Amino acid sequence: MQRPAFDIWTTRPVGWIAVIFWAAAVGSGFVLLTSYQNAPGTPAQPPADWPAESRIEPADQGATLLVFVHPHCPCTDATMEELARLMRHVRDTVRAHAVFLRPEPVEPGWVTTSLWRRAESVTGVRPRRDPGGRETDRFGVKTSGQVLLYGPEGALQFQGGITAGRGHEGDNAGRAALRALLTGARPADTETFVFGCSMHEDGTTGCIGGVCFR
Repeated sequence: MQRPAFDIWTTRPVGWIAVIFWAAAVGSGFVLLTSYQNAPGTPAQPPADWPAESRIEPADQGATLLVFVHPHCPCTDATMEELARLMRHVRDTVRAHAVFLRPEPVEPGWVTTSLWRRAESVTGVRPRRDPGGRETDRFGVKTSGQVLLYGPEGALQFQGGITAGRGHEGDNAGRAALRALLTGARPADTETFVFGCSMHEDGTTGCIGGVCFR
């Protein structure tokens, strides 16, 4: 039986409106996720010279590299991968520490996440706990994934991140700058954006397609 003509004009517009609203919602969500992926964290305000009160051992000769890590930040997975790539080329020229925040009080295994195990697996990197975030605060670090490089004389040479976005692996200005500095070349940049969770958050973050969000 032929459908009444009024169905065409009353039901189809409703369907199209629903599709339009759905597309708008999906588009808005994608824009928000992309914006978050590309939004840098708060940069560090590190001392210009190695702080004498720090309990981290700087290199006797050569440079000292610090990577600050929130153990529960999934965005920092990419930072650890980029660190591994960097160390394959410069491990003999730098002493590297992965400094893991450990608030007080927390459970004994709170720090030893997959990020800790990844740091342990990188040749030339020494993972260490930071009780109460004392070193994190001492070096003015605000964001997980923050990297600092101090030269042989204790002067700050680089600060920033070694990813191009949150949870994003691949070539980036930070890794290129560090490799240049540690191989005697002049980098294009000595300060880059850092992408990661706040060191003052609990790290309850999720990821979709490499985009990390809260």
